Amino acid sequence: MSNADPIELEKFSQLAHKWWDPNSEFKPLHEINPLRLGYIDRLASISGKAVLDVGCGGGILSESMAGLGARVTGIDLADKSLQVAKLHLLESGKQVEYRKVAVEELAAERPGQFDAVTCMEMLEHVPDPAGVVAACAKLVRPGGQVFFSTLNRNPKSYLFAILGAEYILNLLPRGTHDFAKFIKPSELAQWCRNAGLNVFDVTGMSYNPMNKTYSLGHDTSVNYMIACRRD
Repeated sequence: MSNADPIELEKFSQLAHKWWDPNSEFKPLHEINPLRLGYIDRLASISGKAVLDVGCGGGILSESMAGLGARVTGIDLADKSLQVAKLHLLESGKQVEYRKVAVEELAAERPGQFDAVTCMEMLEHVPDPAGVVAACAKLVRPGGQVFFSTLNRNPKSYLFAILGAEYILNLLPRGTHDFAKFIKPSELAQWCRNAGLNVFDVTGMSYNPMNKTYSLGHDTSVNYMIACRRD
């Protein structure tokens, strides 16, 4: 629990009952989920593979990966979110193993046991993001892939991700993000290299407020994903 912010856990716990409401505060996650899922599967071909979803929340991505045939384990430290994730399995019929365990603890328990590891929109919510990266690297098998998504730190990301998304467009609840915790791609790439991961792709995700759609592309100035491979 040392690498967890109690305030952040409580923030998501208060919203846990809304995880699967596509018109709630989690609407952006529902809308970008197909893009993330396609990106992960295109680079890792997850069908039949053991996949770990770190910071799984209510299980939106976890269930989607299970739907593609992956053997998914989802971990989180927010009790209420995990309860919602487990309950939703009764409705969806998907097979996902959910556990309340810190990623560092699981890395000591099951090193090299996963073909792929995903950690989406979590690094900017923990005290030691580099520690999470290192733990993810330990959990993936040699030759396996690790995927991270987070927010860049620059004036444009402050304008779009905080002022725009939280205060103008109301896409997210106010206070969802702390700009000081945003992470530059160069910083994340360095943490990956330090952990023995080779970055082989960096892709941006953009939001068009005119047609209210998300898309993947080369613009990493706000949201971005990094794909790595363990040596």
